[in-house]
Amino acid sequence: MSDATEANGTTGEAEVAEPGRDTAGPAAEGTAGRRVRVVLVDDHRMFRTGVQAEIGQTARTGVEVVGEAADVDQAVSVITSTRPEVVLLDVHLPGGGGVEVLRRSAALMADPEQPVRFLALSVSDAAEDVIGVIRGGARGYVTKTITGSDLIDSIFRVQEGDAVFSPRLAGFVLDAFASTDAPPVDEDMDRLTQREREVLRLIARGYAYKEIGKQLFISVKTVESHVSAVLRKLQLSNRHELTRWATARRLV
Repeated sequence: MSDATEANGTTGEAEVAEPGRDTAGPAAEGTAGRRVRVVLVDDHRMFRTGVQAEIGQTARTGVEVVGEAADVDQAVSVITSTRPEVVLLDVHLPGGGGVEVLRRSAALMADPEQPVRFLALSVSDAAEDVIGVIRGGARGYVTKTITGSDLIDSIFRVQEGDAVFSPRLAGFVLDAFASTDAPPVDEDMDRLTQREREVLRLIARGYAYKEIGKQLFISVKTVESHVSAVLRKLQLSNRHELTRWATARRLV
């Protein structure tokens, strides 16, 4: 396995992993000697580490993780320097989000000889997030509930040029591109940050603060802060009103 460049999410400094980091294992069924070079882009180091452990044993999976990044600038730098075949891209990133990474990688995606293809991998299943990255050039969108084997299969499919979506998300894309009408602007939703929208949807689905923290890789105290901010911005009093508000807008 070649050296993997990693953008450290804490210091912002690029690190080069030592050669031989990969662990050989039994050959996975279905890889058939295929290989794909991948960059992981996610602002949660713990999540990146988990994905690396799940898919990055090249001898077994056929996936070689050649770099990691935690924000937009790091992502563009690592992608440009490593030229992977597939980028696993989180939607919500410091510095402008996944859409900004796609915008700044347009030339790499359009390269006829060695195109870089993007697969969004996010906790969010919101229609606006899915449509946003697909319009930006991503080849697919899967949620973080995906299994390791399905993620590996999705990576290879995107490498081959296929479009890949988690169940029901493809409908968002079909509806969006079938309609010529611009989606209505929701001024209330526009007041919320991307993270606040994620917390809002999970609260509306009945998740406890601790469960939300685990889903989003944040502390319970941070969840409470986001909930307070959402209630204040939407001028609501409690999570029950929040659930009714979200249900009325079909966000659940």
